[in-house]
Amino acid sequence: MTDAAAHEPPSTPPIVARTGPLAGVRVVELVGLGPAPFGAMVLADYGADVVAVDRPAKVTGAPVASARMGVFNRNRRSVAVDLKSAEGLEIVRRLVDGADVFVEGFRPGVAERLGLGPDVLCERNPGLVYARMTGWGQDGPWADRAGHDINYVAMAGPLAHIGRVGQPPTVPLNLVGDFGGGGLLMALGVCAALVEKARSGLGQVLDVAMVDGASLISAPMVPAYVGGTFSDERGTNMLDSGAPWYDVYETADGGWVSVGAIEPQFYVELLDGLGLADDDLPPQHDRSGWPVLRERFAAVIAGRTRAEWEAVFEHRDACVAPVLTYREAAGHPHLAARRTYLSPDGAVQPAPAPRFSRTPAAVDRPPVPPGHDTDAVLADVGLTAEQVADLRRRGVVA
Repeated sequence: MTDAAAHEPPSTPPIVARTGPLAGVRVVELVGLGPAPFGAMVLADYGADVVAVDRPAKVTGAPVASARMGVFNRNRRSVAVDLKSAEGLEIVRRLVDGADVFVEGFRPGVAERLGLGPDVLCERNPGLVYARMTGWGQDGPWADRAGHDINYVAMAGPLAHIGRVGQPPTVPLNLVGDFGGGGLLMALGVCAALVEKARSGLGQVLDVAMVDGASLISAPMVPAYVGGTFSDERGTNMLDSGAPWYDVYETADGGWVSVGAIEPQFYVELLDGLGLADDDLPPQHDRSGWPVLRERFAAVIAGRTRAEWEAVFEHRDACVAPVLTYREAAGHPHLAARRTYLSPDGAVQPAPAPRFSRTPAAVDRPPVPPGHDTDAVLADVGLTAEQVADLRRRGVVA
């Protein structure tokens, strides 16, 4: 960037035409790992114009092979900028000058050391919603520590209670901390801050910590365990595989079905569907009889294939459903009818959710490789083609 360009008054980038409830909102995201990109993807699904700022070193010139590996990059544009250069930092600041939301997922203090902290960006743009995604939060004794989903879920409490009796805690993929308690929480916080901004005209800083999110989504469980309604011993409670009528069972073909017949009317349907309605069985809530119920359920369910049990319970309100892999789920008639999964370019991925009646979310842009939109994005902030070419020659952008 020339000296003259660096001191030009910041221009407001034009909003890219999108549909959805967040159409007209611009988001600038410093690309990181996992949770923050997922949250930004949700905002992009809702129609926000998300500009992802990536590193020039990631620009290879090769297209994204498929959405299988690039799903987080859908619905957004990508610019590659060297954040170690003064000119690159100024480009990002100018992008943020015209943005509604800024997203970063660095450890506490890193954005400040780059010159992209809220002290700088929010002063330049008082209406900015500045979302900070970390594992442990911006403060506290563990704020500077490294960590991953398993650590946050372990520290917050959920991991201790997930698993079967007599077994170690079961790792629930990285869904609870990274995505449920992380990216989704960030997207919700951003939307709430934008609603408040519509009244006050002011932005604010969001401290989004995955350990906090893993705690928040445990809201129904915490009183049950802390208050003694549930036992700390894994696999002995109603909702943790302890109850035989809330568990999974193997079928004759090696498949699995899930059973969640909690309420009495659903339990009656379950017994009828299993052909056990007339058997002399222990009462549903008699814990001493649970081993007997589990043994009978397992033996009966093992006698038919998963497809056969699907047919048996097709028209019964028994809270029985097949356990499907992601590959299988995309083809299930109910999910196919709702288009819960999409397959752009043949790559299966979740559709945006929830469903909006007037301003539907959409997947209308395929994933792009890092730096794909550098020229267009820099033109948005007033740089000429000659200036962009000069910056590219010097490695400031790619």
